[in-house]
Amino acid sequence: MKNFLLFMCLIIGISSYAGVKFAKNDRVLRVGTECDYAPNNWEENVATNSNVPLENAQGRYAEGYDIQIAKRVADSIGAELKVIKIEWENLIPALKRHEIDVIFSGMLDTSERKKFIAFTETYEDRTTEYGILVQKDGKFADAKKLTDFKGARFVGQADTNLDTAIDQVPGAIHLPPVDTASKMLEKLSKNEADAIITDIEIISMYNKTYPNLKPIKLNGDAFVFDYSGVCAGVRQEDKKLADEINGALAKISKRERQRIMDQMITKEWDNI
Repeated sequence: MKNFLLFMCLIIGISSYAGVKFAKNDRVLRVGTECDYAPNNWEENVATNSNVPLENAQGRYAEGYDIQIAKRVADSIGAELKVIKIEWENLIPALKRHEIDVIFSGMLDTSERKKFIAFTETYEDRTTEYGILVQKDGKFADAKKLTDFKGARFVGQADTNLDTAIDQVPGAIHLPPVDTASKMLEKLSKNEADAIITDIEIISMYNKTYPNLKPIKLNGDAFVFDYSGVCAGVRQEDKKLADEINGALAKISKRERQRIMDQMITKEWDNI
């Protein structure tokens, strides 16, 4: 009887240990991303050794800097990564409804967003410099400073700095925002707008698709924003998850982050 009881205790102990290990390996990290803001995130139709299948779009895959960082975070915390494509304006609502666990989508930790969700430490080290994109043969092609854009029709992406910054351009005509960066570019290219505000460092990628557009790097002028940088967004009550993500991000060196960004810029350029 004693031997039998000892055997049963051993079996129970092994089963419990195996159960704990299984639960850890079975952990899932559901990441929401826009899939429309290269080089941070975009969508592909062919699987590669670096992109990730989209859970809600069969045969489609998420790629970009955000995705590569999310992969490393998931691996570090022992979770399976699942990526869900969500329209930009629905990312925060989806997080609050517990449809996803975290946002990795080139999102800045603005004071307005902090009213609704919490943010991790920054995971993108470059300092974003914003410029203005216009038509090469348009009447604002020779502009050099913000005051030169008086009367220009600006269009931005809703709920982003690319839209709110328009109000910092004296005399600009602020058109109703669109829901994606791609639609901003389309409106500008079709002469439905005169200018858009965008990241000066990735304008060269836009020029490959839209050769009729010209970047304006402002001389002495700069847009003013209230943010630390690109961060992952979590629910305000999920402090433990935020701490885990911060711990994982701390393991990614600045050199490695730059290497990933360079790689993603090259990959997106090749796919345009």
